[in-house]
Amino acid sequence: MIRAAFFGTPAEAVPVLLGVLQTATIELVVTRPDAPQGRSGEPVAPPVKVVAESMGLRVLQPRHPVDVLESIRDLDVAVVAAYGLLVPVDLLVAPAAGFVNLHYSLLPRWRGASPVVRTILAGDDVAGVTLIQMDEGLDTGPIYASESTAVRPGEATGELTARLAVLGGGLMALTLSGVVDGTLTPVPQDDSRATAAAKVGVAEAFLDPARHRVEAVDRAVRAFNPKPGAWAIVDGRRFKVWRVVPASGEVRPGVAVVDDDRALLGCADGAVELLRVQPEGKPEMDALAWMNGRRREPAGFASG
Repeated sequence: MIRAAFFGTPAEAVPVLLGVLQTATIELVVTRPDAPQGRSGEPVAPPVKVVAESMGLRVLQPRHPVDVLESIRDLDVAVVAAYGLLVPVDLLVAPAAGFVNLHYSLLPRWRGASPVVRTILAGDDVAGVTLIQMDEGLDTGPIYASESTAVRPGEATGELTARLAVLGGGLMALTLSGVVDGTLTPVPQDDSRATAAAKVGVAEAFLDPARHRVEAVDRAVRAFNPKPGAWAIVDGRRFKVWRVVPASGEVRPGVAVVDDDRALLGCADGAVELLRVQPEGKPEMDALAWMNGRRREPAGFASG
């Protein structure tokens, strides 16, 4: 039986963990330290830790990944999926078959921290996962295998990521033994086709419907859901937009109105229907209920 280590942190890494368990014994799970969340600031365990401990797996949460070097030196392979920290070069050669990474894009497209967000922002029709041999670069290692899937209409980053995680778990179960026994030979990436998936900042998620076309607004709302959330300034306060759909109707750009019991927001070239929104200091709500709460008075979205 393959003896493996697993490096991962958020919920989208859990299906990959389960995929590894279909073909290997996981001797060690390495995840990020518990992090404070919510108003209380109480430390919360990452999803991978919760699942791993429920299965009786050994879990380490080093602040510096190099601290686990001796623990993985005698293993067959180490698997990384959404770990959240760079793996030091010294670790890459410690297991017999090295480190493999399950990346949430069809490499070499979208190398980097936010591949699913970039996939949706760019309007890609196809997404996928890629299993690579890790090297010193950022998602630059040779490819063992990949699996693709169509991006569904209206699909947000959280939804697509969850589907890709399951896809990745299946791919891992099918390919890990070939990685370890050498029957799978990795193929170098074509660097000329590479694109960068830079980390997303809050400022990038600002919505400016008066200047942006319907397609751009729709993509942004989907891409930044659930993090950090597409946002605007309405009535001088931050206002998040969680769900929209392109709609027919003539509305002044940058203004939300009620039309035929729809909350419509004017964009540079048309309109979107607001479905789910979140005014500052309030919970997420139905957009028409929000407009009804303001007596259906038009709402202006500030332009940047």
